[in-house]
Amino acid sequence: MAHNLRPFRQYDEMDVVNLFAYSGTAENGAAGIVATKGLAVKATVGWTNDANSSPVEALGSVGASYNNVVSQRYGVKPKIGIAGSGDSILGLTLMDVRELDENGEKLIFNPRKAAEMGVVVSGQAVPVLTKGLVTYSGASNVAVGFVAFVSGTAGELAGAASLPNGYTKVGKFLSNNDANNTALLKIEL
Repeated sequence: MAHNLRPFRQYDEMDVVNLFAYSGTAENGAAGIVATKGLAVKATVGWTNDANSSPVEALGSVGASYNNVVSQRYGVKPKIGIAGSGDSILGLTLMDVRELDENGEKLIFNPRKAAEMGVVVSGQAVPVLTKGLVTYSGASNVAVGFVAFVSGTAGELAGAASLPNGYTKVGKFLSNNDANNTALLKIEL
């Protein structure tokens, strides 16, 4: 079941963390889509307080590489990854992470289109929601008051009447899921 956040969202910008880039492979093997919004994530590489350390890193060439030409791409050094059951969860991603648009063109060369699509390019900081109300699509068989937790290792949420042993609570569902497996979720991290 694929997860996603629907348009209704109620949260304070103070509850959004914009310090980490997504590190990982393409989710579900989709071409151009690295991660979708609503993915439960954990911090994998944190910030360092070393005065000689930089919060950015070189990611390599933007496109093709040629002799005697420098075309370096930079990105955020601290990283987030897909959360599994029992992990210390940072929150849910608010935007998709993509490399390509619908025509197969690289979004790194068209930042305006990436902004219009509401996505970030890999290497850029991904907004992560730690607290608030959202409509979450992808959890089946949930009811009002069910506890939300990460199921398995795919970063997707599930619900149950009580929190199973070894799982970390993400929040609680405030509605029953509809025919599209969409329910109102209160994130409490």
